[in-house]
Amino acid sequence: MADRALFDDFVVSRADRLLRTAYLLTRDWGVAEDLLQESLAKAWFAWPGIEEPEAYVRRVLVTTYTSWWRRRWRRELPSDDLPDRPVHDEGHPGREEVWRAVGRLPARQRAVIVLRFYEDLPVSEVATLLGCQEGTVKSQTAKALAKLRVDESIVRESHR
Repeated sequence: MADRALFDDFVVSRADRLLRTAYLLTRDWGVAEDLLQESLAKAWFAWPGIEEPEAYVRRVLVTTYTSWWRRRWRRELPSDDLPDRPVHDEGHPGREEVWRAVGRLPARQRAVIVLRFYEDLPVSEVATLLGCQEGTVKSQTAKALAKLRVDESIVRESHR
């Protein structure tokens, strides 16, 4: 019963931040909610043995996301209902274009960019979360940034 209360407290205190991370990975709020829900379900089963819950759930988020990306199937069917239009942040011109460009990166590179620059995690922690070497994180970051530098949608936007 104590484990259940600790898990509930964790979800209440960290869900918003984890959901934002899931959104930045997926670029779709509905898919992000599904990703977070699945990640929390996986964490629930492992909960008694987890020492660092936020790091554990973040890693599950990223690994689940990359496995979904590889499968390209998210257990959902298309719908005729159109989603609400996103709100544009007028204070930061080009922000949406940048996130669209990040969304076009391969899953692993997108995960590195989100964890390094949105979550502001050090290279060592990103490497631990992704289960790879620090050098891999650095090279994936460099490759992702190189792709973003030459992305036409960002280059055009910055010259307006």
